[in-house]
Amino acid sequence: MNKTKVFCSILGLGMLSVGFAQKEQDSVKVEKLEEVVVTDSKFQLRRENSSKVITKITSEDLEKLQGQSIAEIIGRTVGVEINGVRSNAGQNLSYFIRGGRNRQVLILIDGVQVTDPSQIANDYDLRLLNADQVESIEILKGASSTLYGTGAATAVINIKLKEASKKAINLNLRSTLGTNQSSDENNYAIEDFRNSVSVNGQLGKFNYLASFGHQFTDGLSAIEGVTESDAFNSHNGNVKLGYKFSNAFKLSTYASFDNYKADFDDSFGLMDADNVSISQQYRIGASPEFNYKRGSITVNAAYNDVEREIESGFPSQFNAQSIVVDAFNRYNFSDTFYTVLGINYQDNQMETFTIPFGETDFSQAIDPETAQFTITDPYVNVVYVSDFGLNVNAGARLNNHSEYGSHFVYSVNPSYKIDLEFGYVKGLASYSTAFITSSLYQLFEPSFGNPDLEPEENQTIEVGAEFNIKDRATLSLVYFTRNEDNFIDFVDTGGFVFQYQNIDESFTASGLELVAQIKVIKDMNLNLNGTYTTLDEDLSLRIPEIKINTRLDYALSELMQISLSFQYNDEREDLVFNNETFENDSVTLDSYGLLDFYISHKIINNKMTVFANLTNIFNEDYQELFGFTTKGRGFNLGFNLML
Repeated sequence: MNKTKVFCSILGLGMLSVGFAQKEQDSVKVEKLEEVVVTDSKFQLRRENSSKVITKITSEDLEKLQGQSIAEIIGRTVGVEINGVRSNAGQNLSYFIRGGRNRQVLILIDGVQVTDPSQIANDYDLRLLNADQVESIEILKGASSTLYGTGAATAVINIKLKEASKKAINLNLRSTLGTNQSSDENNYAIEDFRNSVSVNGQLGKFNYLASFGHQFTDGLSAIEGVTESDAFNSHNGNVKLGYKFSNAFKLSTYASFDNYKADFDDSFGLMDADNVSISQQYRIGASPEFNYKRGSITVNAAYNDVEREIESGFPSQFNAQSIVVDAFNRYNFSDTFYTVLGINYQDNQMETFTIPFGETDFSQAIDPETAQFTITDPYVNVVYVSDFGLNVNAGARLNNHSEYGSHFVYSVNPSYKIDLEFGYVKGLASYSTAFITSSLYQLFEPSFGNPDLEPEENQTIEVGAEFNIKDRATLSLVYFTRNEDNFIDFVDTGGFVFQYQNIDESFTASGLELVAQIKVIKDMNLNLNGTYTTLDEDLSLRIPEIKINTRLDYALSELMQISLSFQYNDEREDLVFNNETFENDSVTLDSYGLLDFYISHKIINNKMTVFANLTNIFNEDYQELFGFTTKGRGFNLGFNLML
């Protein structure tokens, strides 16, 4: 696909949209609701007063994206590439944000860090999460370790789950069924089934929510050219209970389980295999909050248990537990000066089992008494919002790790907003540092681990501008450059003996992020984002230099909504293992563009919504991962019923 043609088309569409907006401006009256964000400061602040680069996916946005997974939805935001969402449903997901990897992206659920200590990257698997349980998502770009600690190097993704309704009882049912096939198939069999149910409500001072979700997807092989399909089967359950003891004190508790079973093939030989990956995660937590004049004290405490098993030619079992406690005090000085003073504590441990060569039974490979570390981080963050346009967000954290000692990070993020008759103009800049703690596997795996590892370090500089036309458009352009030090790599120490080591070389990732949200005409909105990323060769694996997402929403009536979306991914470099040389060969994956269509209609007194998606309309044949299958043209149908 020609890049020049793509950019010209997008530019022309944008210019046409602005022209429509100006033509209709006098005749359209819109009631604007101020967008509020939380993740950048732990306070509810108007987005225009935020000094950070943050994207919010609201509940209204999610209504227009029904039938998609959370990974697919997040992958359509600026600067984000989630690799694996267009492949077989059980494909492992890779999070590429600003040239970073999974270990540099921190995921929060309701403000609490969620990780998997049994993973090499210590990351959370988004395949475990059911999209029907999600209320909204905030994506905070840049280094944010001062506020959120380890792993918050390129982005923080804060996923807010749905809350109980104000009614005594509310029932929500959602069901979707659809196809799942490659571009060279045309049978369009129903192979994708997703169902969820939620019961919630409020009884006086008590509120409750219980939800259950299930997905079964088949019909698509993991490896390209193989006829035997690889199924994906997942279950999700979530219970939230809350009680408001008084205006000053309330308590929220929750318990959840998420599990899946995914068939997969031999990725080294690129051939069919009867391999299975099983993952189960259990979480319980409590969040008491005490409010006092101009402030509040919150404690987010959670216990997480993960069990994973790999059934293949190299069978293995993983068990991991983690405790996370984040206690912080928020204080508001006259709505101009906001402070957060907190302490974050984590305790992680894991164990693994493998079958040694020549034996038939599992033996413990990693001992949980050894594979354990704790983190204790005091931190402070301040936000200043002036009445003359200056906003400042700054913070610092002292990371104390039981294995490598102490590490200090900080951030400074000023912005300046000029109010105009038709909107505002805002400029922002930031310098922030971050750290990524070595995983338990990297530290303590008997063959490859290295207990002397130091944390990876990141430094990020951002400069940008945001331009707003009241009720009509918001445009932003941000430049970022990020430097990586102490990079942890899997190093050949000689004679094919490998070990995780910090390397002396530094790496750099830079780029531009463009976002445009435009009201074209009454009831028609255009959302456009584009990312340009330039990377050192060592960081460029599977990351497109140019990525563009655009979505055009149009309300045909108060009851019917349609959307047309397009995604373009530039050429990417991938690695393929060579069985003859025992080394990785570099290959170039072609660029591709995908066009999707969505329609929804409300019926039965607005209590029921029926919707349909038509994806990859032109049945484009492309590769997301070399040698692996990708989805061809597909459709799904579904309904959402609220009683």
